[in-house]
Amino acid sequence: MKSRESALRLKRFEAQEKARKVLGLEQMIRDFETMAIDLDRQIQAEEDRTGIKDIGHFNYSTFAKAASQRRDKLRASIDDLRVQLEAAIREREEAGVETIEQAPQQRDLMRGRRRIERPAIAMAR
Repeated sequence: MKSRESALRLKRFEAQEKARKVLGLEQMIRDFETMAIDLDRQIQAEEDRTGIKDIGHFNYSTFAKAASQRRDKLRASIDDLRVQLEAAIREREEAGVETIEQAPQQRDLMRGRRRIERPAIAMAR
C-alpha cells in the first residue's frame, strides 16, 4: 500500500511541477512582451527626437537600430516560448489526467484497507 501511495504522491508532484512550468513560461512570455513594448516606445521616442524614421537612412540612430534588433530577438524568443508553452500545457494535462485516473483507484484501495483494519481493531478491544 505504501508503494502505491508513494507512486500517487510522485504523480501529484510531477503534475504540480508541470503546472509550475506552465506558469513560469506564461510569466516569461508576459515579461518579454512588456520589454518589447518598452523597446517600441523607446524606438519611437528616438525616431521622434532625431526626425529620421527610415532605418535605411545613413543617419538613422544607432540606439534605435540596436533597440529594434533587441526587440526583434525578444519577439523571436516569445514565439519559441509559445511553442514550449503549448508542449508544457499538453504535458500538464496528461499528468493531470493520470493523477485523476489514479485517485479513484487509490480511494478504493484505502476503503478496502480500512475494512480490513476495522475488524482487527475490534478484535483488539
